[in-house]
Amino acid sequence: MQITLSQQPANEVWGKNAILSANDTGMTIHLQKDPLITIQQAARKIKNQGILNVALKGNEWTLEECWAFQQGFTSVKNAGTIQFPELGTDQAEFDSRIACSTFVKGIINEPSDTLTPEVLAEKAAQFITQQAEKHLGTGKVSFEIVAREALHERGYNGIWAVGKGSAHLPAMLQLDFNPTGNPDAPVLACLVGKGITFDSGGYSLKPSESMSTMRTDMGGAALVTGALGLAIARGLNQRVKLYLCCAENMVSSRAFKLGDIITYRNGVKVEVLNTDAEGRLVLADGLIEADKQQAQFIVDCATLTGAAKVAVGNDYHSVLSMDDNLVADLLQSAKAEKEAFWRLPFESFHRSQISSSFADIANTGSVPVGAGASTATAFLSYFLEKPEQNWLHIDCSATYRKAPSDLWSAGATGIGIKTLANLLLAK
Repeated sequence: MQITLSQQPANEVWGKNAILSANDTGMTIHLQKDPLITIQQAARKIKNQGILNVALKGNEWTLEECWAFQQGFTSVKNAGTIQFPELGTDQAEFDSRIACSTFVKGIINEPSDTLTPEVLAEKAAQFITQQAEKHLGTGKVSFEIVAREALHERGYNGIWAVGKGSAHLPAMLQLDFNPTGNPDAPVLACLVGKGITFDSGGYSLKPSESMSTMRTDMGGAALVTGALGLAIARGLNQRVKLYLCCAENMVSSRAFKLGDIITYRNGVKVEVLNTDAEGRLVLADGLIEADKQQAQFIVDCATLTGAAKVAVGNDYHSVLSMDDNLVADLLQSAKAEKEAFWRLPFESFHRSQISSSFADIANTGSVPVGAGASTATAFLSYFLEKPEQNWLHIDCSATYRKAPSDLWSAGATGIGIKTLANLLLAK
């Protein structure tokens, strides 16, 4: 079926302010106040009518219009096909967006029985290597996957503690994208991602309703990987390091327990008061490693707290940082890419709200009424020498939708890939 765009309102026979009309040749999307939102909504409506094969016709279909339609039309079930017009100089950008978002959505939606911690690390490394080879040639990517007991032996005690209870033991991807070829080249950025391939909550067991989507708890790892891939496709020529902290949080005789004390490589001791606050425990190892690289800035991404989702809903990613300039850069990138980010509070006083009687800090808040997203960020700050500078934490509330909306099908969204890629290229 052919799909065209029109600036004219639909005939009243289609309803007041209708965004779709039809005739013998196909369907017309009638653009309204926000054209791209209108297109995405219309694409969802078309798909929901069971129309699975469409062709976008007319000169009005440029890069952003095609992307908006693709976002709305894409779904896990009944995938269908879209015939896009030729986009000329924008074709490479469009193809790269498709490739990176397809990768990100695919691994977020993948069941945890096949996407185990080591598989996640392997797939991410393979994807970045392929992107670099496609756009820059061979030899630009090196990586190591530290897995299983080697994590404990090398002192990655947070990842090991969280993941040791599963039959699928944990893994950490340490990847170096270095297009300069100079082993001493400075590092522009370190990207750290939470890769919990399934989160049962551990002994702080989640109810079934909350656990049903926990194969998606590796959304932060997927996001930073996709963003680096897109930045490479867009011409990134500076060095970036990627750290994915991958584990499965399960219950067994080997699993970590409430009251355990984890000692990290930077000397910080953590009391475990809730095994369902595991994401921050694995990210800590990644942040310690990232902090050693003397990068211009560090960004970590994680589906970390329900508190962030309560605050901003399912449509925004939350950003927390004490570095106002870096937040401004991130929000400018988000605006340029038409993606939704919202700043939540994080101040130095939050660092005193995770106290422990038995260790330096606890992995949950210690005040009667605390800001959960802020205290989670405060926990992470203990694993950076100067957390007030050059560090952004992104609590990824918009990576996945349990139920469809008028803009999105159920499943992974890919929101944030373009913004982080933009940030890497803007520096």
